[in-house]
Amino acid sequence: MMEEFFGKFRFAEPVWLLGLVFIPLLVLRYKQRRPGSLQFSTLHHVRDLAPSLWVRMRVVVFIAKLIGLSLLVMALARPQSGETVVDVTADGVDIILVLDVSSSMQVKDLGPDNRLEVAKDVVAEFVEGRQTDRLGMVVFAGESFTQCPLTLDYDVLLSFLDQIRIAEQDWDGTAIGMAIINATNRLREADGRSQVVILLTDGVNNAGEIDPLTAAEVAAAIGVRVYAIGVGAPGSGGRGRGRNVDFDEETLQQVANLTGGRYYHATSGEKLAQIYDEIGELETTEITSQIHVDYTERYALFLWPCLALIMLEFVLARTRLRTIP
Repeated sequence: MMEEFFGKFRFAEPVWLLGLVFIPLLVLRYKQRRPGSLQFSTLHHVRDLAPSLWVRMRVVVFIAKLIGLSLLVMALARPQSGETVVDVTADGVDIILVLDVSSSMQVKDLGPDNRLEVAKDVVAEFVEGRQTDRLGMVVFAGESFTQCPLTLDYDVLLSFLDQIRIAEQDWDGTAIGMAIINATNRLREADGRSQVVILLTDGVNNAGEIDPLTAAEVAAAIGVRVYAIGVGAPGSGGRGRGRNVDFDEETLQQVANLTGGRYYHATSGEKLAQIYDEIGELETTEITSQIHVDYTERYALFLWPCLALIMLEFVLARTRLRTIP
């Protein structure tokens, strides 16, 4: 308990502690003092009497005086106790998570659930693994809109993530270019250490006014890095070079290359989780810490007992224990 209360202990002005060297001199002077004397005709009747309690108390009062003076010197030296304080600063990353919610995301080839639900579970784990980064979310099908702006409130973001559903037929499609532009616009004035878009899709751009490569050039111009993830297990035919998948793998690779990001292909839920883990390691937050000690003045713990002891000695020396010079 004492260690918890005092923490790290020090004297702010230790030079005052030199005053403690006078304490032994007071003791020496006390021992060498010559007691007062009175002449009596005989001491026969009082020779065997024991000293009274008050006589024995004189040395106790002197000890109280010494302790009081010692405490005074220590109080003047400004005793302080402190506890270690760690100030943590983090240079965070701004990340926009972009999810394809087109009807093709209903395919169940990544696991027991459909592509969108598997992706939502993996993204939720990714969000929970961040600490000081601002995260936002954009969803897209035939149109693109912001599901959640950049925020540090991960609970709110996870709540929006849970609400995502497959797009209705009236706005179905795959507007990859518009999704990249929307996410880039959200990052345009962000002040994080870096700005990142993590794009997940299983289709080919077939909607929107801006194509993916033009959007990637805009993102690259303002320093936004795009990690492109194509999802889908082999075996369904399509545009992948030698991979037999439905999404436009070549375009996603070019988008990633143009912006300084990377391209990934997820063929299962486990592979998708590994991809997000790798991106998380690539986009780490720089955390620095500064350790210092916060000190609190503790002189009162010495000063009040000092005053009490000195006052006790002063009163007793002039009343009940008064001596005749």
